[in-house]
Amino acid sequence: MTSNAARVGVLALQGDVREHDRALHAAGADPVPVRRVADLDGLDGLVLPGGESTTISRLLQVFELFDPLRRAVAGGLPVYGSCAGMILLASEVLDGRPDQQSLGGLDVVVRRNAFGRQVDSFETDLPFQGVGNVHAVFIRAPWVESAGESVQVLARVPGEPSSPGASPAAGRVVAVRQGAVLATSFHPELTGDGRVHALFVDMIKEERG
Repeated sequence: MTSNAARVGVLALQGDVREHDRALHAAGADPVPVRRVADLDGLDGLVLPGGESTTISRLLQVFELFDPLRRAVAGGLPVYGSCAGMILLASEVLDGRPDQQSLGGLDVVVRRNAFGRQVDSFETDLPFQGVGNVHAVFIRAPWVESAGESVQVLARVPGEPSSPGASPAAGRVVAVRQGAVLATSFHPELTGDGRVHALFVDMIKEERG
């Protein structure tokens, strides 16, 4: 790894950490695990992996990471959240636990487990702005119910929601960006397609100037 490679933390309390490590390596970044506050020092960016959002939220409190992470996000640290990571970054969560807290960073309302339970997991191809067509894996995934004016919508589930017999998921927003914060409902780290992670690494380079 070159000395000027982006140093990207991967929250390693729960979830698909190794898959994000591999994708970041392939994108030319230097991934490091984040399990305690000291691990945040010197990071150029941070990935919040998929997993169980309420469990991750509780573990952030247990490991005293929640407030430092929220300050880091508010301070402009580039962050990418996939699935549960999107939920953690949202300004409002529907169908979440009453005590669930947000790290902030995205002016969006997301619905937790919007696509259904584990047995309702599915895969589809969808156009992703700035990346191209991607194969998306959805596992107990959220979707974005609404987004603020400063949020850029990058991908939607294919289909026209007003069409007869259309799936409830048709047209739903599943990838967004707001400034230095990127989030997807799906798991690009599980498909071997590193383009979304490469986009995030490019975002970090933009922030570094």
